[in-house]
Amino acid sequence: MRFVVGPDGVIVPDISERLPGRGLWLSASRDIIDEACAKNFFAKAARGQVKIPEDLVDRVEKLLRQRCLEVFGLARRAGQMVGGYEKVRSYLKTEKAGVLIAANDGADDGRSKISALAPEIPLIDCFSGGELGAAIGRDRLVHAVIAEGGFAKSLLVEANKLVGLQKKM
Repeated sequence: MRFVVGPDGVIVPDISERLPGRGLWLSASRDIIDEACAKNFFAKAARGQVKIPEDLVDRVEKLLRQRCLEVFGLARRAGQMVGGYEKVRSYLKTEKAGVLIAANDGADDGRSKISALAPEIPLIDCFSGGELGAAIGRDRLVHAVIAEGGFAKSLLVEANKLVGLQKKM
């Protein structure tokens, strides 16, 4: 994860890794970011005083979640995403998939059925059906697949970061 020091001296998460300034890099882990805040690692790396928002980790998690859902929506608009159990099943029979998506509030047997259809394809299951649906203009979506390529790779990278930041239950 990349962070930068804003003009006002506040640490800003740079989810897209495009903000100007010297980047301060940390692993995408809630524990590591909490430790960096507690031990003032940001100030040491920036070689100066910085302000760290109290809710930095939660803010990063929210931004990553938003970024993942944006990539998901872009894949849909580009025609690279198929949603719905039957459509996903048909797609997997004829096309190369980059990543499978299953809502975390969907039935466990549905998630395992989708995984069984293509066990070699990574499965992302850190979003609710409502979040997935909202990203593509539906009320709810439980199963989806994204074609092999840039959208799948990008979503997989961002979702792995998100999983590292989620609170342990």
